Amino acid sequence: MTLSPEELQTCAEAALALARDALDIVASATGGPASVWTKSHGADWASSTDVEIERHVRAELAARFPDHGVVGEELGAAPARRAGAAVWYCDPIDGTTNYVHGLPWCSFSLAVADEAGLAAGVVADLARGEVLSATRGLGARTGSGPATCSGEEGLLGGIVCTELVGTEVWGGLVALGQALARRGCVTRIMGSSALSIASVGAGRAQAAVLGSAHAIDVAAAVLFAREAGATILAAADLEQVLLAGAEIAPIVPGGAALVAVAPGARNAVLEALGCEESPA
Repeated sequence: MTLSPEELQTCAEAALALARDALDIVASATGGPASVWTKSHGADWASSTDVEIERHVRAELAARFPDHGVVGEELGAAPARRAGAAVWYCDPIDGTTNYVHGLPWCSFSLAVADEAGLAAGVVADLARGEVLSATRGLGARTGSGPATCSGEEGLLGGIVCTELVGTEVWGGLVALGQALARRGCVTRIMGSSALSIASVGAGRAQAAVLGSAHAIDVAAAVLFAREAGATILAAADLEQVLLAGAEIAPIVPGGAALVAVAPGARNAVLEALGCEESPA
């Protein structure tokens, strides 16, 4: 079922409020989280702050949208109570490794999707205190006003963000970095997929290229970048929620799974990925 305009607005307002709550929770954790631990491997960090934020989000969503489903990074999936109801995707801290080590590049990410795809979302930069938001068909906003991609043509002097896959260099990353360098563009690996993609929509990076992607981490950022004018290229095996509104290919060139790119950099990024034409 597709959210009505009124329901969409209510969801967007709830997402904004929860982003501000997340900022408050992080700010109140002076000196860092009360406790930290690892999950799947020794560099896969989680913290008490992650859990506190996600529990708060789930409680608020359950109270406001009891039929909706929730999928969270730390506490798993709670299916929708009604067939066709919207589903929320929450990563309380995307970039927890940075957070527990005191590096200021991590984010809160929350998005809601209905049968038409991504509907509303927020990415909160937890270090800068900035909330980036988007609502389907209504554009994207930074803390200071409407957001739009960079208007620069090509890649010269620009930035392309990427991320490791866990602790691994994904196939194609080295070649991509070399191809970008030849075009006078720098590559940055920062540690938060959500902020990397959102940076494209905010006009701070020409593109973001990921070797893997999951809706929990990047759904809100994908919507934000798309509403700000970015093109989204996605491999066909990604979650359906990320494919709505994307140009879909069986395999995105260069070993990538998800690309967000500003209009003026599209051709140059595709060339750097080894594709002369759109993979769509």
